[in-house]
Amino acid sequence: MSLISKEDFTSLSLFNSDVCVSVFIPTQRAGKDVLEGKNQRHLKSQWKEVKTKLEKTGHSKDKIEKIGVHFQKLIDDNNFWRHQSDGLAVFAAENAFEYYTLPVNFEAYHYIGKEFYLKPLVPMFSGKGKFFILEIQPKKVSFYEATNYSITQIDIEDLAPEKLQDRVGYDFEEKHLNHKGSINTQHGYAPATRERKDEFLRFFRAVDQGIDKIIHHETVPLVVSCEDYLFPIYQEANTYDHLYDKCVPGNPNDNQHILELHAKAVEQLQPHFDKQKEEKMKEFNEQPPEMTSTKITDIIPSIYEGKVDTLFLENREDIFGTFNEEKMSVEVQDGQTGDNISLMNLAAKKVIEQGGSVFLIESAFMPEKESKMNALLRFNY
Repeated sequence: MSLISKEDFTSLSLFNSDVCVSVFIPTQRAGKDVLEGKNQRHLKSQWKEVKTKLEKTGHSKDKIEKIGVHFQKLIDDNNFWRHQSDGLAVFAAENAFEYYTLPVNFEAYHYIGKEFYLKPLVPMFSGKGKFFILEIQPKKVSFYEATNYSITQIDIEDLAPEKLQDRVGYDFEEKHLNHKGSINTQHGYAPATRERKDEFLRFFRAVDQGIDKIIHHETVPLVVSCEDYLFPIYQEANTYDHLYDKCVPGNPNDNQHILELHAKAVEQLQPHFDKQKEEKMKEFNEQPPEMTSTKITDIIPSIYEGKVDTLFLENREDIFGTFNEEKMSVEVQDGQTGDNISLMNLAAKKVIEQGGSVFLIESAFMPEKESKMNALLRFNY
């Protein structure tokens, strides 16, 4: 399940029209705010502001209404609003409307231009974000390949036992439910006695041998989702060098939504992902001056020449102006106009297109704080 794919991102980045509207809002997953329609009101408020701006800049009533119909239809879709994550990104034009529910706490923001504004999305496609999730319990084993913003189930039916019973050769649940007084009443299983530990160990070793056929040559984290008391047993059975040292706690079950499992795994791995960003920042600070750049008039031409490995953009800031690709010239201007673009948005989209990394950094932590855009150049350009 891809929350937003690289293909989606590319399609949005190439889209152009007279009016392109990009809206980002934070959303609540559940609770009183959801029941009372706070998320819907938030989007409605953003569209109201966009509509006012479009009217003031002289866009036709017909064009505004065509875009507004898309927003109103989404606002009125009560079923949609009952299944939210942490943020919503909406991209609308006269003949286009796309929206993505994402595990990202966006700040409320809208952008009107001749292109979509994708800067808030670029960290989703940066760094080595791939990892695996092994969801394991006595009656179910599931395996997933994931990134920060996508998750796909991998079929391991022919490689590993689907449940404990397949490995230990008898009805495990019935046997252990008969041990009165020693049952974990929350999950229906007794604590891990020596006999039970040995049985789980046999089961986990069989699972480990099965998924090893898929991940043997991988170097990315494997996150295990299981009950806390089972994780030390799985660690003993594991042979994969990159097993993450903390599990996603809880009792996975058929009712747990795949997006919830994904969100918990990403949260658990956050220190790992932060380390990648910190390593790139350290690399920027340690490189000689010719391997870095802090002038936007130099950085954007370098990006188009394929020279930029990593881009650091100051969060909550923007730079507007024009870029002439034929002349490789950049003109920085004060504020947004109808004739210029966000140069940060342009730079970020191009770096992602080329397979580089883009990080949004708070101003106090930018590698070079005097510049809103820093670039780490490639060694082999």
